[in-house]
Amino acid sequence: MEYIILIITAIFVNNIVLAQFLGICPFLGVSKKVDTAGWMGMAVLFVMLIATLVTYPIYYGILVPYNLQFMQTIVYILVIAALVQTVEIILKKSMPALYSALGVFLPLITTNCTILGVAINVINFEYNLAQSTVYATATALGFTLAMVLFAGIREQTAITKTPKGMEGTPIALLTAGLLAMAFMGFSGVDKGLSAALGL
Repeated sequence: MEYIILIITAIFVNNIVLAQFLGICPFLGVSKKVDTAGWMGMAVLFVMLIATLVTYPIYYGILVPYNLQFMQTIVYILVIAALVQTVEIILKKSMPALYSALGVFLPLITTNCTILGVAINVINFEYNLAQSTVYATATALGFTLAMVLFAGIREQTAITKTPKGMEGTPIALLTAGLLAMAFMGFSGVDKGLSAALGL
């Protein structure tokens, strides 16, 4: 049950984009079409999971024993960049169809702060490796959900009549704000579930 609450919290209550405001650049930049938003979400899921599984042992196996926790951010950035580059090379050689489907999204993930944010959060929240894996997966699913919902709304607003001064970025920002407010409706759900289940 603890993992179910963790999943619900990561996807809805503390959504990485709409509650923590991480990953705003891809959220606004790659959300004009639902299919591209979905591909970006899947690429983020893949890299976020691998990055968490790699950075967690680096932190507890190298940084903590040698008292180098202050280097956490720079080490994580280097590891994430190296991971994305490695994944890109492997996909290009072994799975060209998937590589071409992901296209520009893989390099974009290198600068996506959600990956770094999750890698740091699992340490700050003192999760074990299993909890970290669940949290990373659920957070990536929350990111994908927010992206796809936002892209769907943006596709709809593109074909509807919008006041001249609201076209483009203003309506997108207003929509993002309303979506964030809608997700605020989930606040407290995790605490209610915990209380109901006696956790």
